[in-house]
Amino acid sequence: MNRKRHCTFLVGILALLIMVISGCGGKKPQPPVTKVPPPQPKPVTATLSANPTSIERGQTTTLSWNTENADDVTLEGNKVDTNGSQSASPNQSTTYRLIAKGPGGTQEATARVTVSAPAATTPTTTTTTPLSDDQIFAQAVQDIYFDYDSAKLTSDSQQKLAQAAQALSQHPNWKVRIEGNCDERGSTEYNLTLGDERANSARQALTQAGVTADRLQTISYGKEKPACTESNEDCWQMNRRDHFVLLH
Repeated sequence: MNRKRHCTFLVGILALLIMVISGCGGKKPQPPVTKVPPPQPKPVTATLSANPTSIERGQTTTLSWNTENADDVTLEGNKVDTNGSQSASPNQSTTYRLIAKGPGGTQEATARVTVSAPAATTPTTTTTTPLSDDQIFAQAVQDIYFDYDSAKLTSDSQQKLAQAAQALSQHPNWKVRIEGNCDERGSTEYNLTLGDERANSARQALTQAGVTADRLQTISYGKEKPACTESNEDCWQMNRRDHFVLLH
């Protein structure tokens, strides 16, 4: 009886070992790991240009550059921004050199600026044509203007008449007609009288400044010779005037 139990025990142990061996088979082999190479740095690019490419000595040109993927850029040995521009004024023809460096390598770019001597200038002789009496008169003797319904000289008119008197004293052969004018408002008769008063105000100021009376004539046109024909204050102001004419 004991032998039978012993055999049964051995058979159980054997079966158990077979099950353990069957269930614990060797680990399956793992697939090989593929190593991904690190990304390659992008190549460095660089351009350099000059505008203009030809100048005269003493003039300037503008150097402009652009780079990509660079972290160290020099122009003629001087460190500069990766993109930019600057002025240059070379005394002789020069080839400018740009060097751009980065993880992806080194790139160079050049720009040629041609410098020429300034063109020789020939002195020009300016011939001045003397001004005519009419031109001198137009510059020195200018119209004067009056306030509405007034023949009283303004401070600006007095200054212009003083200038006119000085010009007349320098040209003793000049004779002048003073024409009094008015704006369109008021009757014809009234404006003829007001124009005469305005002409005589200028004549009196000139004689007081030393111009002899025989060189001065007066006439009133009233509102018959307007300088401006619109009906507004700006236009009326232009017509309230004394106009001076050089008599030949």
